[in-house]
Amino acid sequence: MKMENIRVRFAPSPTGYVHVGNARTALFNWLFARHHKGTFVLRIEDTDVERSEKRFETQLLEDLKWFGLDWDEGPDFGGPLGPYRQSERQALYRQRSLELIERGHAYYCFCSAEQLEEERQEALKAGRQPQYSGRCRQIPKEDAERRVAAGEPAAIRLKIMDWNLAWNDLVHGETSFSSDVIGDPILVRSGGVPAYNFAVVVDDHLMNITHVIRGDDHISNTPRQLALYKAFGWQPPQFAHLSTILGGDRARLSKRHGATSLESFRAMGILPEALRNYLTLLGWSPADGKTEILDTEELVQQFSLDHIIKSAAVFDQEKLNWLNRHYLKQLPMPELVEAAVPFLAHAGLISEPVVLPVAEWLELVLDAVINKIDYLSQLPDAVRLIFEYDVRKAAESMGTIESADNAATRELLKRVVSGILEERQITYPRFREILKEVQKETGKKGKELFHPVRVALTGAESGPELEKLVPIFEKGAALKLKPPVKSVAERMREFSNTAHLFFCG
Repeated sequence: MKMENIRVRFAPSPTGYVHVGNARTALFNWLFARHHKGTFVLRIEDTDVERSEKRFETQLLEDLKWFGLDWDEGPDFGGPLGPYRQSERQALYRQRSLELIERGHAYYCFCSAEQLEEERQEALKAGRQPQYSGRCRQIPKEDAERRVAAGEPAAIRLKIMDWNLAWNDLVHGETSFSSDVIGDPILVRSGGVPAYNFAVVVDDHLMNITHVIRGDDHISNTPRQLALYKAFGWQPPQFAHLSTILGGDRARLSKRHGATSLESFRAMGILPEALRNYLTLLGWSPADGKTEILDTEELVQQFSLDHIIKSAAVFDQEKLNWLNRHYLKQLPMPELVEAAVPFLAHAGLISEPVVLPVAEWLELVLDAVINKIDYLSQLPDAVRLIFEYDVRKAAESMGTIESADNAATRELLKRVVSGILEERQITYPRFREILKEVQKETGKKGKELFHPVRVALTGAESGPELEKLVPIFEKGAALKLKPPVKSVAERMREFSNTAHLFFCG
């Protein structure tokens, strides 16, 4: 299907962080626009004065950029149909609401909050869906304008007519609502703040939005918006409502399910390309119905509203971890170092900025552990034994693995330490030669030989291969890092001096 002049928008409210549902909505709009070489608009819906905060808008822009989305028009650099913050469009809303009054499609409502609540309670008691009774509909326009001019507070309501409020949803198909169940919705509150549905319609029309792609929690808003399009005589955009995202317990995804915002995934060390790939698969499937790993170019090329899935999507953290592991392994090593440095620095393991020799050494460090982590915030714990050496921990760990032949283990380690301390700087081939010599002298081999040496050298019973660790320790020590990395000899000397903590006799 060929489509021209596609214009879509992502219109978040700056009242908190960008959660998974909103991130997926932004992503689907972006993919749709890029697939059709259309325009992606970012609009900030900040009419909720009490909850909207500038810091959330700033965070929102930063998180979307980190996520890898760019926009063609938006609040940060403008565009031909701005402004792109609703708080800067108040005059437009006022003008359009008065236009509807003049055309007889809207009216002033002087009902107090108490009166409206009383109506609501009466409807509930009678088992009816609460909706406005329309008591102010019959006030003559001239009388209403006179009362408003005199300073009496008044909202502006839309007159719902006997309209056919139906549309062909691009996800759910033919959808319709009866105008009888809607009531006359508020367009502008008595304080002058436009209602959500009114501002959205005015903005989408004036910004030439052709497709509205959003969550299915907005389906109930669509008939009210269609009524506004009819009142103005405007052509509505096409609507596509995306399925809800659920947690593993089949309840709507929320903070209690763990990380649910772009900010939290960023803090975890999930790569944006992995998150884009995963969120696209939440409610959409590629043409072959089975491919799970798609880079951004492939997602743009294949994305189609025809392949959006109607049923709710279940967020699976383990699946995201699996994808992130894949992208971590595929990342070019210099880029992986760049991504890893902030996590290591935050943990106090390295100092920034990182100069080239240190960056090259970090490539060795990351190569040793990258297969063991799901996301970058796990990195400090995975590499801590490289950056820190706790001789007491090494001694305690050795105590837990003592064999029945304690004296033999002691003799084995003495010989290893003696061989290493004779070297000014040790390479892994020389390290292996020393262990082979000790093997011949003691008869110990395999786990009996390597396991005590590993514990003495690292303080841990498991971890990266010694073949990788030995060069890492030596090169790290030579770099004079702050905090310093101890060489093989320094570690073994410290361990030897502390041997009395676990060897008896």
